Amino acid sequence: KYIPDAHIVELKSLKYYLMQFRNVGIFHEHVVKRILEDMVARLNPKWMEITGEFSARGGIDTTVSAVFEAAS
Repeated sequence: KYIPDAHIVELKSLKYYLMQFRNVGIFHEHVVKRILEDMVARLNPKWMEITGEFSARGGIDTTVSAVFEAAS
């Protein structure tokens, strides 16, 4: 979720960007933080929330969120 400023993200580009994380050995929290940092750097939104819903093996699901709010 985000409130854009001057730029928006194209859905197809977002899909290809997210696919790069598919086989990367990285903690769920770090993935969400990295996605938030990358999106904020590219889009410069007014507000953004990234939520990752992960289904790992072993039946333990994880939901991680990170929020960015531009300084007023």
